[in-house]
Amino acid sequence: MSGEYSFFDAVSKSFDRAARFTKFDGGTLEQIKQCNSVLRLNFPVKIGDKIQVIKAYRVQHSHHKLPCKGGIRFSDMVNLDEVMALAALMTYKCAIVNVPFGGAKGGIAINPRNYTAYDLEKITRRYTSELVKKRFIGPGEDVPAPDYGTGEREMSWILDTYAALNPGEVDAAACVTGKPITQGGVRGRREATGLGVFYGIREVCKMENVMKKLGLSIGVEGKRVVVQGLGNVGYHSAKFFEEAGALITGLAEYEGAIFNANGLDVDAVVLHRKQTGSILNFPGATNITNSSEALELDCDILIPAALENVINGENAPRVKAKIIGEAANGPLTPEADDVFIEKGVLVIPDMYLNAGGVTVSYFEWLKNLSHVRYGRLDKRFTENQNAKLLEQLEELTGKKVHGTQRELMLHGPDEEDLVKSGLEETMINATHEIMDCWNANPEIRDMRTASFVVAINKVGTSYSELGIFP
Repeated sequence: MSGEYSFFDAVSKSFDRAARFTKFDGGTLEQIKQCNSVLRLNFPVKIGDKIQVIKAYRVQHSHHKLPCKGGIRFSDMVNLDEVMALAALMTYKCAIVNVPFGGAKGGIAINPRNYTAYDLEKITRRYTSELVKKRFIGPGEDVPAPDYGTGEREMSWILDTYAALNPGEVDAAACVTGKPITQGGVRGRREATGLGVFYGIREVCKMENVMKKLGLSIGVEGKRVVVQGLGNVGYHSAKFFEEAGALITGLAEYEGAIFNANGLDVDAVVLHRKQTGSILNFPGATNITNSSEALELDCDILIPAALENVINGENAPRVKAKIIGEAANGPLTPEADDVFIEKGVLVIPDMYLNAGGVTVSYFEWLKNLSHVRYGRLDKRFTENQNAKLLEQLEELTGKKVHGTQRELMLHGPDEEDLVKSGLEETMINATHEIMDCWNANPEIRDMRTASFVVAINKVGTSYSELGIFP
């Protein structure tokens, strides 16, 4: 139907808005915008004593850099338009944070809650074998990762299937990321997207001119934060803000939302939900029956961390937040963007803000290709050097350092330390690159457009320098 919302069209609209601020001709821009390869699959799997035909997709949006990279989601809402849009966002996301991948995305149109683990394994393995047949997976071609409805378990099945179909491939572990640590995963991956959301918003909140314009104080401490979605990304985003001194005043899930002006204990809410099956009726909090109304709570920072298209032209005028951090993919429609530009609300866009996952996936891919754990070569060396320096310092001062302070001074970085440090560096640099672009061109009205300009310039330059256009 012509009146239906198209996620890919929304991404394309944001692209077109930014394209006029770049130097590239129409043909180059069209090549950047379109999806290079689209794979539609219908394959049979025996579920119980019946054959079920499973519908699935894998889209490679851009081949300006290889491999392509993007998650696989299991949801009965999966459709080609959504997968194409998410693949496009992956291209721009990787470009912004300087991760050398083209964008991709995959999806299987099932509700995983309706299947046993055994059935899900059969579906995942068959999907992987189809990707292998079509050369839509491989360490140098296309590297999937977890997304909505998938996790470490599914990535293990993908790796095992790929390795079985490619015997002797020494880099097989790099065909997929988001794996368990025992299967070549990297420490810090689970909380990476939420931590990246925190680092990105925190960096924006450090900018005096931006905070002054919004009428907010510098820093995240004391700011009122509402988070929609308590999945992996939403939980870790809320947790890191809470630890930094922000007040988590509202939390929303599909069953409803809760509010407390004095702040909510995130871990206590999660425990309450495990025990009761709902976040509602949390002690000391006010229930909000309609979950979407939490988006309209009075707060400083709103973090939609669930699914796309939750803030649109209809409800955007009622949103009171001064900063919106898009932890989910595509939570705002272009119509909502227009409303917030007029209202002076700062939208920190998904294509950069939730890039923590792909950044740490890049670190995992590099780890798999190098066949060595981060920190293994230098952790002990660093600790020995620190010990010598500390001994000399103690001799010079005549004072001994004890307890936790001594442990901190001696500590050499392990894998998780290095991964988080690399993620922090990535998000800080990306934030300043986008802001510099925005400040350099007063005609750019919002941060999303500035982000697209940065991404288009990088992808377009890659196409030009590689001589891809004959």
